[in-house]
Amino acid sequence: MIFARNLVIAVALAVLFSSPSAWAADDLQRVLHELDVAAANFHSTSADFEFDSNVTDPIPDKDVQKGTVYYERKGTGFQMAAHIREVNGKQVPKIYTMVGGSFQLYEPMIDQLITSQKVSQYASYLELGFGASGKDLAEKWNIKYLGPETIDNVKTEKLELVAKDPAVLKYFSKVTVWLDTSRAVSLKQYFDEGQGASRVCFYFNIKVNEAIAPDEFKIKTDSKTQFVRQ
Repeated sequence: MIFARNLVIAVALAVLFSSPSAWAADDLQRVLHELDVAAANFHSTSADFEFDSNVTDPIPDKDVQKGTVYYERKGTGFQMAAHIREVNGKQVPKIYTMVGGSFQLYEPMIDQLITSQKVSQYASYLELGFGASGKDLAEKWNIKYLGPETIDNVKTEKLELVAKDPAVLKYFSKVTVWLDTSRAVSLKQYFDEGQGASRVCFYFNIKVNEAIAPDEFKIKTDSKTQFVRQ
């Protein structure tokens, strides 16, 4: 909601005496509207990433994965793929895909493909910060606006999200995202997984609405591949 004031003094009083939460609610509606506009023109994204998983209890540990991620929308359809190249500085290739509601993980080093339908109900949450509209976010999350922040010389809007679905809350109590609302993409995400566990995702070299080769969403197996279904 935008507070219109015809008199300068009324504007001044509004600034002085309006509660911060009221202004935050107003800003949140602006941010969600900007996402609606950008998402309407969103078709695809590719980006390099770094995923830092941290555990503080009972034994401190850190896991760093680097690679490239791909997101694509076609109508109401959505698919994604994450090609991991490095794990903790070592070449450990892995491919995650979510296509047609089916999740797959392929590990070339052991030539094993895991397919799971159990997470298909959470497929829409993978869109988080990549083409999701403001309406999409508001439908699935309780949202708190935390203000603007600049990352890599890009102005972002920082949002705190708490899932409305109790089943999702079992995986992470809250998520913080830094969104470039002009492109409907995330530059950073923080997942609080509870009990001392968290994950921070950084995205850079982001390309929006450029063609993505269909093979990026396909996993190539061979006669020796082990297939596991969950």
